Amino acid sequence: MFEHLTAQKPDGILMLMQMYREDTRTDKVDLGVGVYKDATGNTPIMRAVKAAEHQLWEAQDTKTYVGLAGAPDFNDAMVNLVLGDAVPRTSVHSVATPGGTGAVRQAFELTRMANPEARVFVSNPTWPNHLSILDYLGMETVLYRYFDDETRGVDFDGMIADLKTAKKGDLILLHGCCHNPTGANLTGPQWDAVIAVLHDTGATPMIDIAYQGFGDGLDADAAGTRKVAAAVPECLIAASCSKNFGIYRERTGILMLIANGTDTGIAQGTLNFLNRQNYSFPPDHGARLVTMILNDDALRADWMAELEEMRLGMLTLREQLAKELETRSGSNRFGFLAEHRGMFSRLGTSSDLVEKMRTDSGIYMVGDSRMNIAGLNAQTVPILAEAIVKAGV
Repeated sequence: MFEHLTAQKPDGILMLMQMYREDTRTDKVDLGVGVYKDATGNTPIMRAVKAAEHQLWEAQDTKTYVGLAGAPDFNDAMVNLVLGDAVPRTSVHSVATPGGTGAVRQAFELTRMANPEARVFVSNPTWPNHLSILDYLGMETVLYRYFDDETRGVDFDGMIADLKTAKKGDLILLHGCCHNPTGANLTGPQWDAVIAVLHDTGATPMIDIAYQGFGDGLDADAAGTRKVAAAVPECLIAASCSKNFGIYRERTGILMLIANGTDTGIAQGTLNFLNRQNYSFPPDHGARLVTMILNDDALRADWMAELEEMRLGMLTLREQLAKELETRSGSNRFGFLAEHRGMFSRLGTSSDLVEKMRTDSGIYMVGDSRMNIAGLNAQTVPILAEAIVKAGV
């Protein structure tokens, strides 16, 4: 039967990584893969993670399964990190997942179980795997306007107009902060306007928050998510620990369900059921480290300090790049780079010019002009700025 398998479309970012590895130029710059890097190009293990791992190695005496929902103390710690006191803890049902991707997949599965006819409204553009998973599950996708290639900001009027076409039973997927791939975020008043649309349409929001702490700070980055969760009767939240704890390969994430009026046992039982069908028990090592860090005052303080260093480092690179481009181009048209937040920005240029920068200058970014700001350092910022100006972006 396997002779009937057909070739799958290759992942564009993975292909870009391979091209970068095969490029022999010494001044090439990798801005493609969505992984945080320090000034030396390394993705470090955070100090608090190292310390927690050492403590865990000393104290852990079993590797038996955790529950289907994961360890309760991990769920509690993550709900508190993301939601604070926005909603009562008893209103939040949750399961640990293999990374943020696992949480996204489970959220879509849950939506399909609840309403097989649900349409999923997705920002244009969005993280490509959102669309890939939805397509694989056979769920109807509706793109809503989000990024304006002229202003390099949010096309908010277009976004609201498109979201108003949603209806009860539909799912509206929102990025909690540090929008991937654009870096353009909603303001507080814009979040309020989105909430008004949710009330009017009855659609259910789903928030993917993968970069909390990388934008304006832990609480500021969660502000939109908390507003939505507190304002609507039901909400899905997929959160990742890969970036802000630097534990990419440990696959640590969580799916939260707020469903007021839904039987608590049914809500939590359904989440547990989905875990059982997909991977049974979620991975625990990364979740255990996160729990230890968030529940230990010293570890948490050190983690927050290092996360803040990372956040400020990316902001410095953004400001340096915007200034360098202003100097080289004689224009402030790249000022949006300093206004964007998180690891990514989208230049808003054509794939032809992206290819030209790769061919002429060894600059590797995704074809839609998304670039990973964390892939830069003080020495490569001028190289990128020169390539952008030279290509005529």
